[in-house]
Amino acid sequence: MVTDLSLLRLLQLVSPSLPIGMYSYSQGLETAIDDGLVSNAEQTYRWLNGMLRYSLMPTDLAILSRLYTAWQQHDLDGVKYWSQTLNAFRETSELRAEDRQTGQALAKLLGKLDLADAEAWQRSPEATLATLFSLAAVRWQIDLRTSLIGYGWGWLENQVLCAIKLVPLGQVAGQQLLQTLAVEIPELADSALALDDAMIGGSTFGLALTSSRHEVQYSRLFRS
Repeated sequence: MVTDLSLLRLLQLVSPSLPIGMYSYSQGLETAIDDGLVSNAEQTYRWLNGMLRYSLMPTDLAILSRLYTAWQQHDLDGVKYWSQTLNAFRETSELRAEDRQTGQALAKLLGKLDLADAEAWQRSPEATLATLFSLAAVRWQIDLRTSLIGYGWGWLENQVLCAIKLVPLGQVAGQQLLQTLAVEIPELADSALALDDAMIGGSTFGLALTSSRHEVQYSRLFRS
């Protein structure tokens, strides 16, 4: 059950105002727009829906659930293993750098918020956003399923904010996308929880291609 305080802690974790620099990353969306693959609200919906289903769910959310359990059980070897696994699934240096940088930034913030377990991850090359997000979720008593839903929402909101700036989309169109795609997040969280270890992982060719091209894109606003 989600308590009032744990709900507020989750809202803090997924807030766009969380100072970890998520606004700097588009995860290949900037290049997809520059290449003309995404140029309107319908194409944005298709891009984000594909990312949710074939990348975020079988990789990030599934591994986040393992990290959560490892933190619960004080299994630091398990935390390290799943963090390394998540890093291994990143198909470009840019995506690995994003995960490391946001994870380290969240570790630094959580250390300032009296989560001592986070301090060792501030300079760790194995840090990921999911590693530190799951730590905070466990310590702040946010239940696992709710944590997955919150993580999915945070990812989606950041991507929609990128699309609003880049496509560009109007604010209303952005809210319509959030309303439509948010419906799928609880189902995807349940799917991630049901995955066996052997089924973890997803490869989205469009993401890998646009991310690798973004690394050499001449003019860009975002770091990924």
